[in-house]
Amino acid sequence: MAQPRPLDPIPPGPWDVVVVGAGAAGLMTCLDLPAGLRVLLLNRNTGRRSSSRWAQGGIAAVTRPEDNASSHAEDTIHAGAGLCDGDAVRLLVDEAPHCVERLQRLGMAFDRDGPNLATTLEAAHSHKRVLHVQDQTGRALVDVLRERVEEREGLLHRRGVRVTKLTVENGSCSGVQVLDGRLLYTVQARAVVLASGGGGHLFANTTNPAQACGEGVALASQAGAAVEDLEFVQFHPTALRLDDAPCFLISEAVRGEGGVLVDDLGCSPVAHLLRGDLSPRDQVSRALVQSMKRQGVGQIWLDFSAIPREQAEARFPTILDRCSEFGLNPLEHPIPVAPAAHYWMGGVATDLQAATNLPGLFAVGEVACTGLHGANRLASNSLMECLVFAHQLKSIELGPQQTPVKRSKPDRCDLELSSGESSTGLMARIEHLRQLCWQTAGVDRVVQGLRQALQQVQAEESWLEKQPLLQLVKDLDHAETFELGDSSRRNLNLLLDLHHRLLTSRLMLEAGLFRRESRGGHFRIDAPVALPQWQCHSRQCLQHGIRTRAVRR
Repeated sequence: MAQPRPLDPIPPGPWDVVVVGAGAAGLMTCLDLPAGLRVLLLNRNTGRRSSSRWAQGGIAAVTRPEDNASSHAEDTIHAGAGLCDGDAVRLLVDEAPHCVERLQRLGMAFDRDGPNLATTLEAAHSHKRVLHVQDQTGRALVDVLRERVEEREGLLHRRGVRVTKLTVENGSCSGVQVLDGRLLYTVQARAVVLASGGGGHLFANTTNPAQACGEGVALASQAGAAVEDLEFVQFHPTALRLDDAPCFLISEAVRGEGGVLVDDLGCSPVAHLLRGDLSPRDQVSRALVQSMKRQGVGQIWLDFSAIPREQAEARFPTILDRCSEFGLNPLEHPIPVAPAAHYWMGGVATDLQAATNLPGLFAVGEVACTGLHGANRLASNSLMECLVFAHQLKSIELGPQQTPVKRSKPDRCDLELSSGESSTGLMARIEHLRQLCWQTAGVDRVVQGLRQALQQVQAEESWLEKQPLLQLVKDLDHAETFELGDSSRRNLNLLLDLHHRLLTSRLMLEAGLFRRESRGGHFRIDAPVALPQWQCHSRQCLQHGIRTRAVRR
């Protein structure tokens, strides 16, 4: 379709489908939606950042003759600590090989071992089934998908547009409210697909980019959609740990190729675990934290020496280059690592068709909780989950045709922050919240810390909701358009960042208090064992509060 100038407002629609997020999940959704639909792809970023592009390890699928779908399913269920929904697991392992074939047809050039696809071993897998493109698999995937998406007829891709609210009419999702540059307005749609990523950046230590702050969960929850399993956060054991450097993921594939963890005494901190260095991520992360506490240090060491130099250079060029930026050479000396928030097993609850309980709203990727991952994601199942569940939208059920709403001409808006708040103060509040989540809802949790954090978050929410700019978002009529001054636009973005982080953090803390046991990515020091009565999902919804849902077999 003819692309409007980037400075023009998005045509009001009604669009057939609005897709929110342009990582692997959003791009694959755009490819799989039925032909002939008018599709609007909204990308909050102006550049190409996404968690998908940062994914180093690979994509899990059965491609070797000695492997099989039953084994892939068993590994997934074992890692999920009793909470994987059987129907979601079966769908993924059965469809994964077909997705690999399709990706190759689209132009994805996986690494090869002679005539065959190269595979590696990652934690909790019983076979080498992780396909990769060196250590840049996510980037390669997103680049291939983006090229194909831009060729789709009837699709408009707009960057730098932020969804501020999901609109709901007559009990159905009817579109999105957006902040597009200086303009705040509504876009109508017969269906909305959230593909906005996870929430790792809720924590001070994380491998995720800043936009991975749980915004999709906040938007869906505000609109009345159910969310599930938000207490289960996966902390990756090996993020680069330097005081003057951001957390940078050191792929689990390094250990799959022979790398080992060592503590300050030169001993293995994971020797007591059944699979040692390749045990499930929650077990390894807890073992590292306990070892660091005992020795009073802030890091563990990752030793590459067992990996042949040529093999390491060919397999991990990005990791080696990034380490060299900080004066490290993993091929000569072990590098410092520590656990960091990496992946959220919970999210917006969906069925096998990626549909939520709110008609017209769908979710794909890390923002969604399909029931596949249970309490702890099996390594490299996440990119495949994006592909498999996006493909389910080939038969998406659209809402009824809508009567177009004519937008008004923009009204000027120059609202200021109230209560003496400033943009600097808002940024400081966001960083304080990230530290609070890391300290109270990190690898190890305890009931007193969770309760105190929840009280702080609730008090902050009550204060923030009185800000006039947030009231503007809440009360905007579908036909209204506001043009914000530079100060108002900047402050609204910060207010939305803080508001969505607070809401999502509160839901996570409530879920962590609700589950009075330890399982997978949720470990409570005061309740350190898994209990049979808690072999169920947590489910939160505005209308019903928090309750449990049985595991689907």
